Amino acid sequence: MSRVDLIRKEEKKYHDFCYENYKLFEEGSWLYKPVKTVMDLLPLFNNKENIRVLDLGSGVGRNSIPIAQEIKEKNGQVVCVDLLDSALDKLKLYSEEYEVKEVIKPQKADIGHYDIKKNEYDFIVAVSTLEHVESEDIFESVIRQMALGTKDEGINCIIVNSEVEEIDIKSNQKLDVMMEINIKTEDMINKLDRIYEGWELLNKLVKPLEYKIVRDEKDVLLKTNAITYVVRKIGI
Repeated sequence: MSRVDLIRKEEKKYHDFCYENYKLFEEGSWLYKPVKTVMDLLPLFNNKENIRVLDLGSGVGRNSIPIAQEIKEKNGQVVCVDLLDSALDKLKLYSEEYEVKEVIKPQKADIGHYDIKKNEYDFIVAVSTLEHVESEDIFESVIRQMALGTKDEGINCIIVNSEVEEIDIKSNQKLDVMMEINIKTEDMINKLDRIYEGWELLNKLVKPLEYKIVRDEKDVLLKTNAITYVVRKIGI
């Protein structure tokens, strides 16, 4: 089994467990509430109709469902791309529960190979997903597609992990990091700056985080520099 296949097997196991055992918007996990940075951007679209949103690595709808609720009355649509059946099955159930089924469009795909149409979206969101594509080349390719797929005055919101460490809490030993792309924070930001040259920077933030996860029934401390990067395409 290749390193990427091993990582994806572990990530599938972790996410399948979360989606089965934790309910969306209930306390107890990271599914408890949407990402504040994402939600804080929605007022920038208050004067727009027919809003098109792309959520890459949408999961069960942590961000997609609240976005859909906001744009439902404006003839909006949220395209939700995820590779896991467990995520998309739950997304469909939650979209019915929260009465946004007609707004949510689930699509099963690997985001590293998902075709984003040019000038298609007003808002593209990628939260903790881009680090899970197969290689740095594909990472850059996806972001370039995001940029090309964004309409004038549209916004890209990226939250991506860098310099990740995983430490066995019991033994204090460092473990192999179960993340396909794990590079220096500075290098990651330089890539983003280069691709989005000429865009309006709305937010750039690096936040050191650490939290407990479970790998193979072991408690693991995950440490990361989480990069928040939000840009708006300047219309010509």
